[in-house]
Amino acid sequence: MPLKFDPIGLCRSPYTDKFGIPRQPRLITAAEARIELLPPYAREEAFDGLEGFSHVWLVFVFHDDCLDAGWKPQVRPPRLGGRDKVGVFASRSPYRPNPIGISAVAQQGLERNGKHLYLRVAGADLLDGTPILDIKPYVPYADAIADAAGGFAQKPPGSRFEVRFSEQARHGIAEHDPDGRRRLAELIEQVIAQDPRPGYMDRYPERRQFSLKLYALNIDWEIDGTFATVTAIRAQAL
Repeated sequence: MPLKFDPIGLCRSPYTDKFGIPRQPRLITAAEARIELLPPYAREEAFDGLEGFSHVWLVFVFHDDCLDAGWKPQVRPPRLGGRDKVGVFASRSPYRPNPIGISAVAQQGLERNGKHLYLRVAGADLLDGTPILDIKPYVPYADAIADAAGGFAQKPPGSRFEVRFSEQARHGIAEHDPDGRRRLAELIEQVIAQDPRPGYMDRYPERRQFSLKLYALNIDWEIDGTFATVTAIRAQAL
């Protein structure tokens, strides 16, 4: 029997392109986002009591190209280098029978801007514009299982690159984040340090130059061994 759900909100995040999105929540602590609540859910009383919870679960839809992409019984997780296969239900691949995901993020309170109500969150791993189906409080005694096994993802990924900024890139940060409110330098460093490239890129060692998008900016960077240098930060062409 088909089921129909209406989004309660949309995620407004710095990730305007899939390339660069962390593969799990809370890996990029500088990533701050807002959940824009949609009518009739944009009501403060719907969040009474949430101030006592430090984190929430976001239940969301993998939109973009996932809705019509279909699914396969086996996938190649990036954590395994994009080579080895596991069952789709042993992965968090967005290409699922129903493209639904969950993320545990820090909640930082409500923000009202005219008719618009937002829930501020940190550590999100969601593409800008992601439809949010539900918000639930994170309950530590039930949700944190101390002796749980993590299969092939037992430990969080470490930093792969030491990130440096060229003089031109530093000028770009000063231009596009003059007051530091976006935490742009920290965000770029955290995203690139964990290597946002697809796992299969190890097969192409000759490619050293890359670009990713954050907010409305193009971030150009290049790699040399264990170093990644941000070479330029440019506004995207309209």
